[in-house]
Amino acid sequence: MPGLVPGDSGFMDDGEDSFQELSNSSHQRYNILCSGDMDGSICFNIFGIFPIGTVNIHNLVVSSSLSSSNAASRLLNASICKVALSKDLCHLVVLCNGELITDEVEQGEGQHGLLGFHCLVLNTSIFSKRKTELHQVAQQASNIEDLSEVVRTSLSVMSKIWSDAMHTFHEKFNTVSTLIIDHGLDSTPQDEFLSLLGGARASPPLHQFLENSLGEAGLKRVAKAVNGAGKELQLIVLDHLQPAAEIIGFRIGELRGLSKWRARYKGIGLDEKLMDNATERAGMLLVQVERFMRVLASVVQQFSNFFSWLLKSVKILMAEPSDQLPFNSELVIIFLKFLYDQDPVRQLLEISEGDSSVEVDLEMMQRIKQLAHFGGFSDLEYLKRTLAEEFQQMESCFKGAFEMPFSTISGKLLCEDLLPLFPIASSSKLKPYKVPASVSYNEDILHEYSESEIHQQALTGYISFKLPDDCFSIANCIGIVRGLTHDLGKLEGISDPVEAALLCIPDGYHCIDLSLYKEGQIVLLLDETATTSESSGNAYMMILQAGDLPFVSLSKSNTLNSWKLHELQDSAIYLQLESEKARSIPHSVVPPLAVSASRGVACVFAARKRSLVYILDEDEDEVSDTE
Repeated sequence: MPGLVPGDSGFMDDGEDSFQELSNSSHQRYNILCSGDMDGSICFNIFGIFPIGTVNIHNLVVSSSLSSSNAASRLLNASICKVALSKDLCHLVVLCNGELITDEVEQGEGQHGLLGFHCLVLNTSIFSKRKTELHQVAQQASNIEDLSEVVRTSLSVMSKIWSDAMHTFHEKFNTVSTLIIDHGLDSTPQDEFLSLLGGARASPPLHQFLENSLGEAGLKRVAKAVNGAGKELQLIVLDHLQPAAEIIGFRIGELRGLSKWRARYKGIGLDEKLMDNATERAGMLLVQVERFMRVLASVVQQFSNFFSWLLKSVKILMAEPSDQLPFNSELVIIFLKFLYDQDPVRQLLEISEGDSSVEVDLEMMQRIKQLAHFGGFSDLEYLKRTLAEEFQQMESCFKGAFEMPFSTISGKLLCEDLLPLFPIASSSKLKPYKVPASVSYNEDILHEYSESEIHQQALTGYISFKLPDDCFSIANCIGIVRGLTHDLGKLEGISDPVEAALLCIPDGYHCIDLSLYKEGQIVLLLDETATTSESSGNAYMMILQAGDLPFVSLSKSNTLNSWKLHELQDSAIYLQLESEKARSIPHSVVPPLAVSASRGVACVFAARKRSLVYILDEDEDEVSDTE
C-alpha cells in the first residue's frame, strides 16, 4: 500500500533488505551534520536527522588566546558565513561577521565595538568524548522517529479509507430519512428497519428504498466498499501499524535500560524518569492497537451481518430465493441501536473534539485500577483516549524525553577561542557579508621522545579567506590562519602560537574563490582583472602548499579591540604565477570553486555557462567541458 513508509523503501517494498535497512540503524556510521544560519544559530544533528544540540553565537561569552585579559566579550548582529567541524569532532570553526563588544568597555553613544569578520572556535569535544553513548542513543531514537512516521502515515491512510467507505454507506442510507419525511411518517430509519426485522411488512418509504433507491446491485456495492475497507484496515494494522508500534516499544525499552546506567548516560541528559514515562506510553499504544483491532473486527462483522439481512429482505421483496443468506437477528438489533448512526472505528482514528472521550464501562475501569496495584499503567484514563490521541501523547512524551539530552549537550558547547580577522564597512552591519573563505583540518604528526618514540596525531585547522581591498594598506590579499584549533600542546603544558600569513595575488588578477585541499594545500581561483569593459577571458587555478608558507606568530594583547592581521602587512608574500603550481583556464570564471579532496578534482564554472572539471594531482591539462 503506497505512502505508508517515508522514502522509497520500507515495509511494503519487495526488496529483500527493505525492512533490514530500516531496522539496522546500528550499522550507521557515527557522524554529525553541523549547519549555521544568518541569524547566528548553529544546529547539530547525528546522522544528519537526529537533533542533539544547538548554540547561538549571539549568546556566547567569547574569549581569545591572543588576549591576556579576562574580560568577557560577545558578538552583536552576527551572521554566520561558514561552519566546519573537525574530523575528530572536538572543534568547530565558525566564520562570521558582526560587532565584537568587550563588556569591560562601556559602549557610549558614538562608540562602537570591533565591526568586522571574525573567527570563532567552539569546543565540541563532548561529541568525541561521549561518542559511544551518543551513537547508541541516536540510533535508537532515530529509528523510533522513522517508525513513528510509519504509525502516523498508517493512521492517516486508515482514516481516509474508512471515511470513504462510511461516506458511501451514508450517502445511500440517508435516503431512508428523506423518504420517511416525504411520506409524512414520524419515525426513524432504525424504527423502520426494526419493524421489518420483527416480521412486519415493509413500510412504503422502506419498501421504496429497498426496491428502488438501493436495490440488490446498490446494496452489494455498499457492502463491498465497507467490507473491503475493513480488510484494508486490518492489513495495514497487521503489516505496518502493529509491527511499528511493537518495535517502538522495544526501542524505548532499550533506551530506558540505558537511562538506568547513570554513570554513563546521565551526563548526556538521558533521564530515567522521562524514559520510564515514555516506556509506559509505548505500552499504552500497544494496548490501543489491540483494542482497535477488536473494535474493527466487531464492526466489520456487524456490517456484514446487517448487509446479509438486507440482501435477504430485498430478495424476498423481489420474490427471489434467499435461503443461502444466513444472518444473526441479535447482531442486526445491536447494529441498528449502536452502529447505524455512530462510528466507533472513526472515533478511534481521530482526535476527540472538546471534552468528549471514549466510553469505558465501570467493570473495565475497576480492572484497570486493580492492574495498577500489580505494576500496571499508572495512568488510569488511557482507555478513554482514542488510538490517535494515544499515539500523539506517546510521541509528545518521547520528544519531551529527548529535550533533556538536547539541552544538556547544547549547554556544553562553549566558545574556546576567537580571532578578529578584518574590519568591514559600517554599511555592511545590517546585511550578511559574503567572503570567499574555506576551513579544513590537516593531520600533523608530532613526536614525543621518552624511552620509546611515540607518534601522536593532532588536527591543525587552516582558515583561509579573501580580504577586502579597503581594510589594509595593501590590496588584493589572501589571509591564512593556523593554530586556533591545535590544542595538543595545551594538554602538554605548551602554548602553541596562533600563526598567520598574508598572500598578495599576482598583479592583473583577482581572487574569485578559494578552497583548502588535502595535505595542507590551498587552491586559489584567479580571474584576470578587466582593464576594459570586457575581460579577455583568462583565468588561473593556483595550488599552494600551506605548510611551506612563512607563517608569523600573532602577538598577545590585553584586549580584543585590535585587528591582529594588521601586524602582517610588512611581511606579506607576493605570489608569482611563474613560481607557483598554476593551471591556465581559457575562460573567464565565476564562483563557486568546488574541490573534492577524496576524488582529487576541482570543478570550475565559466562565465559562459560552462563547467570545467580538472584533475588536480596531474600536471597536464586534462579537462572535460560540459555545456
